[in-house]
Amino acid sequence: MTRVWPAAVLVLLATSALAQGPGATLRPALRPDSVVTIEEEGAAPPEEIVTIRPVLRPGGSIAVAEPPDDRDVTAGPASPLAPQLTDRPALRPAAITQRAVRQQQELARGQICGDPAIQGEEIADIAGPGGCGVIGAVRVKSVAGIRLTEQPTIDCNTAKALRRWVTDGIVPAVGDTGGGVAALRVVGHYTCRNRVGGSATNNKLSEHGRGRAVDIGGIQLKNGRELTVATDWNRGAAGRQLKAMWSAACGPFGTVLGPGANAAHHDHFHVDTARYRSGSYCR
Repeated sequence: MTRVWPAAVLVLLATSALAQGPGATLRPALRPDSVVTIEEEGAAPPEEIVTIRPVLRPGGSIAVAEPPDDRDVTAGPASPLAPQLTDRPALRPAAITQRAVRQQQELARGQICGDPAIQGEEIADIAGPGGCGVIGAVRVKSVAGIRLTEQPTIDCNTAKALRRWVTDGIVPAVGDTGGGVAALRVVGHYTCRNRVGGSATNNKLSEHGRGRAVDIGGIQLKNGRELTVATDWNRGAAGRQLKAMWSAACGPFGTVLGPGANAAHHDHFHVDTARYRSGSYCR
């Protein structure tokens, strides 16, 4: 029994030391006379700190900008690189304005088919035998300012196609040649008859019999010269112009025939507004 007792005491001491651990060590207390107070150099005592008000400018007021000098200033010579000012354009004379108004009024009075560019007159419907006739017939004097040597009797659909052809095909093809286009020489329009040329077609009614076709034999120029289909089709620059006109007609019109179609059309363009499922027929 005397040998067991010392061993038990050692175990209890070791267990107590482990329970406290390394973090349980007590920090040594400061000595009462060892507290040191650090003061910042030059710092004023709390009771001496005051707010400093900004000092006013001399005179006790805020400076105000002086008003600009409004005296007349004479400009020096302009730089040669400065943009040049031009005079305001003068108003057109009243006579010119009045003439333009009268022209517009005349176009409005003479227009047909709802288009001022188509001048002519409305006429009574035409009733003919065997399917011939024209509903909504008109007699056309000019299209797009271009005179027609003979006033064709056609319907409005054909008149509008003719205007498109003149504007988009004939006038551009001629250009400035001979001063430009003066008139179209019309050689055929409404007539109650069957088709001509080709085989097995003479028993069919021509589009002329319905007021849907026009035949053009030549283009009269402002200098008096004429481009004729009969003589100029295969002749140099004039031939190229006529071929350009023929090509431009294929679109506004459903049928376009010329010297290449058959002998019956060797001397004129036949254009009509018949429509086909396969598109325009151009020969």
